Amino acid sequence: MNKAKVVMFIFALAALLSMISIGYAIAIQSIFAIIASVAALGFVMGIGFRTKRKFRENGLL
Repeated sequence: MNKAKVVMFIFALAALLSMISIGYAIAIQSIFAIIASVAALGFVMGIGFRTKRKFRENGLL
């Protein structure tokens, strides 16, 4: 497994944990936590897609 795939796995894991935190925030009925979790998910997915594009342009994927 090359380095690019390891990095993409870490981004996928971070996105998964953000999705889980949204469910947890709903369970504890915290509006602030829900908003923060959705923002974290958007941030992680955005950075992940941007990184994937850079890897693809450099021929690493």
